[in-house]
Amino acid sequence: MRYQPLATITLLLAVLLVSGCATAPGYDYSAYRADPPRSILVLPPINNTVEVDAPYVYISTVTRPLAEAGYYVYPVAVVDAFMKENGLPDPAEMQSVPLDKIDDIIGPDAVLYTTIEQWGQKYRVLSSDTTVEVKARLIDTDTGVLLWDGSAHAVEGSGNGQGGLLAAVIVALVDQIVDTTADRSHEVARQANFNMVSNSQTGLPLGPYNPEHVTDPRRQ
Repeated sequence: MRYQPLATITLLLAVLLVSGCATAPGYDYSAYRADPPRSILVLPPINNTVEVDAPYVYISTVTRPLAEAGYYVYPVAVVDAFMKENGLPDPAEMQSVPLDKIDDIIGPDAVLYTTIEQWGQKYRVLSSDTTVEVKARLIDTDTGVLLWDGSAHAVEGSGNGQGGLLAAVIVALVDQIVDTTADRSHEVARQANFNMVSNSQTGLPLGPYNPEHVTDPRRQ
């Protein structure tokens, strides 16, 4: 049989085209589907940064995206106060409480554990970046099974070189003074949480209190 290079090349191109169009496997929601939660308790995050205020600034941004996704979220300030009143003064100790104790006393369907990896401003000569990076795990209270995990990451930059070097230096100086009096991390954390929870491929499936949850393919 005669060798047909054109036919071989055509076949190879077809194979490459099919593989290039194939969809990458998405997040595995099987554990979530087996026991989808209705209520979530959010514990204060473990802080792996030097910013001492980060945990409580961050936790104030968590409730809204979870509630908008369709879950009942226990009031984070009430949970924090309750834990402290019972001899657990810091997030690491709060996150070490056994799930069966949390289930018996508070009764959530799932607990969200978070860890802050990056937080705050990084200054350069003509600009600054505000970065928030957090990792999250949603654990079933009854079984201890991981229902979902995600990462929140957002960066907001400031400063530019328009108007010449002197103008840029002045703008950067003013911007950094403003940053020290009004930390942008709160708003950046809000965006990070929205990115994490609402991602259509890897985010948290819509909960039962969101009317669109019945059509969410991640729950099917």
